Amino acid sequence: MSVDPTRRRVRSVALIVLGSVVGLIGLALATGGGGVLWADQTQRDSSGYFTQASHRVASNSYAVTHEGVSLHHLPDFVENGKYLRVRIDARGNQPLFVGIARDRDVRAYLANVAHANLRDYAVATSDQKYDSSSGTARPARPASRHIWVASTTGSEPLKWRLREGNWSVVLMNADGSKGIDANVKLGAKVGYLGRTSAALLAFGAALLALAVFLIVRGGGRRDGAGPATAGSQEPQGAAPVPAVPCSYPAALAARLDEPLSRWLWLVKWLLVIPHLVVLAFLWVALLVLSVVAWFAVVVTGRYPRGIFDFNLGVLRWTWRVSYYGYGALGTDRYPPFSLDAEADYPATLDVAYPAEQSRLTAFGRLVLAFPHLLIIGVFVGGGAYWGWHFTSPWSGLIGLLVLVAGVAVLFTGRYPRGLFDLIVGLNRWVVRVVAYAALMTDQYPPFRFDGGGDEPETAPAAPAPAHA
Repeated sequence: MSVDPTRRRVRSVALIVLGSVVGLIGLALATGGGGVLWADQTQRDSSGYFTQASHRVASNSYAVTHEGVSLHHLPDFVENGKYLRVRIDARGNQPLFVGIARDRDVRAYLANVAHANLRDYAVATSDQKYDSSSGTARPARPASRHIWVASTTGSEPLKWRLREGNWSVVLMNADGSKGIDANVKLGAKVGYLGRTSAALLAFGAALLALAVFLIVRGGGRRDGAGPATAGSQEPQGAAPVPAVPCSYPAALAARLDEPLSRWLWLVKWLLVIPHLVVLAFLWVALLVLSVVAWFAVVVTGRYPRGIFDFNLGVLRWTWRVSYYGYGALGTDRYPPFSLDAEADYPATLDVAYPAEQSRLTAFGRLVLAFPHLLIIGVFVGGGAYWGWHFTSPWSGLIGLLVLVAGVAVLFTGRYPRGLFDLIVGLNRWVVRVVAYAALMTDQYPPFRFDGGGDEPETAPAAPAPAHA
């Protein structure tokens, strides 16, 4: 029983989009797990605390407070034991006292006592703001009061096990006199970070594996259909896609589809939006799968065929949209939503599947491609592959040439043929470099401009010398 091609394509795109979303979530979780692991292993001090830079706290009053520390429904990762640490370095000769008590007890203790409340300890020292409270009474020595759940005097740091409630932190001179000046540093101990990072990494890896499966499933062949590549076996009964004889494994071809509308190119930025939404997910999937393919090439020397077919399908789809839009403006025929070859469309792209790949050059592929990347950076103006045509269409050489072609079509109704050959040739250079950098071919791209809509055939052998 045959499956309707339209339904098959919708299902393929849906699987790919779903896989891309799952892959993004998995990548975010894995990245978060790596960050937690890095913090747990490198950012603790010798006592196991995460500490911040010291802040200067100063006031001419009797006390400095930080009120309204509300702790409710503490999570399980808060370690049992001493969690909060406050270290105080006095800037003068007066020993200092720091204590933690409930808000209501502190208010009662400092009633009618001049003190300053620090609004936000986390801000930079120069921006710290205080709310002043006036009063005429002198407070009793802080250590004589029995309101503190944790306190210390002198250079010994305060350590407090977190408890639910509304709390205030109070900094005073030990004798209760006026004039507070100290450097204060907070530290915190968090438990279960190791297990948290392991769980995030494991769950992220599982989602990435699921994403790869969904994407490959969506891009793979079903019912005898799917992205065709040069040198691949066509399913029985299917019309073969004609191979393009060319001098490089990545073949890009285009046919100027005249007559062209004089004005349609002015609104194509709006017409391609549905494609851009789908391609945004497809390119995320391509990047994720390219990482998987890199590891496969390094380990086995072979590019996984399913990933190759999917990535090639994304490049084909992108080239068709670019050719319709501001990568060439070479056709007014709306591009299909398809990863397949679509040989009847005026813009085609194919890459021959490599039987084997060099493991050695895979390690430094981007370094080897760097000279070409500099050159195509001029072509595309700092954009990524054909994406510059969508986000900043006139930023590179190709974009400027396409703008000239659009103006020519607007006023004359004709696309200058020489300009068309130049634009397609520049795009051909770009796709060769992208295919090489993405490990889709081992053959180094030539420093050569091959203009025109058709790929150049393999260079013929040198002619035999004439006989006398």
